[in-house]
Amino acid sequence: MYRLRGVLLGAGGQDGDRTVELFVDAAGMLVDEIPGAETIIDGGFIVPGLVDAHCHIGLGASGAVDLEEADAQARVDRDAGTLLIRDCGSPLDTTPLQIRQDLPEIIRAGVHVARPKRYIPGVAAELDDPWLLPEVVAEQAAAGDGWVKLIGDWIDRGIGDLAPLWPDDVLVAAIDAAHAAGARVTAHVFGADALPGLIRAGIDCIEHGPGLTDDLITEMARRGTALVPTLINIETFPGIADAATKYPTYAAHMRELHAGTAGVVRRAVEAGVPVFAGTDAGGGIVHGRIADEIIALHSAGLSAADALGAASWSARDWLGRPGLHLGARADLVVYRSDPRADLSVLREPALVMLRGRPVHATG
Repeated sequence: MYRLRGVLLGAGGQDGDRTVELFVDAAGMLVDEIPGAETIIDGGFIVPGLVDAHCHIGLGASGAVDLEEADAQARVDRDAGTLLIRDCGSPLDTTPLQIRQDLPEIIRAGVHVARPKRYIPGVAAELDDPWLLPEVVAEQAAAGDGWVKLIGDWIDRGIGDLAPLWPDDVLVAAIDAAHAAGARVTAHVFGADALPGLIRAGIDCIEHGPGLTDDLITEMARRGTALVPTLINIETFPGIADAATKYPTYAAHMRELHAGTAGVVRRAVEAGVPVFAGTDAGGGIVHGRIADEIIALHSAGLSAADALGAASWSARDWLGRPGLHLGARADLVVYRSDPRADLSVLREPALVMLRGRPVHATG
């Protein structure tokens, strides 16, 4: 049983900063005062466990990894303070990791759904007939934890540039099928052409989204469609363009999208689009970089507090998970100084507590 004392940020519906005492019982829950509880933190800033809203546990540079490597990926994220992961598609069945008490909570989206030769080989369920999409989406909704992940666009080598994968009427039927099953749908989208059909079909979230135009941002805000811009992933676009020597139109497009991304995020925030932090770890992005994504969101126009909330209390609310209040699980991170004053503090948590147990601490 533990006692923590510090300034609680963004939790419990409190207004302003408040120094609190938190008590954790033997079951790992936040409870009323426990006489004689061991004090493990006395001073600092307490934040609800961080959230990576776009992560891939079980995906490596060459495709699926084994469970041992997926376990290691999750532990790297955990030690960086990420205690809740929305796994945005994985070729590996990671359900065995969900029962592990020493690993972050994983909200699975099943496997990506794409067309043949229109995504990373060996990663997605590939549909020869696009009209199979509603049926496969329903299957993935049943296999996951309330999310389905579509590939909305990818390079079409026949035209040499990004292009949509799905007809608009197919998207309407597929997203309706997911919603009927109680699941939400998100989609990988880089360019602009796939976005109108996805947004108007009622998709719940857009991943990446550097091709968003002002009218589409307005429509997302009206509908409450979320954006997870994965800014540290988009920083790889110039390198992707440099390697795409056979496709100069695509390469130029990727450079253009990279150059405009910060403005897209800023305009989305100003319009009222819900924006959340996701690293896209797995494959080309290493795990444990949630602090870098939060800093990038701040650089793109979010206040420091809002950027932190996008990876903590706001993201938890969006995903239906509690913050820090009596009766909630003690998933939290503690920092020695106020991360809102210097977000780089997020790279060195003083304590990570998962399910009421200290799992990572620095001196």
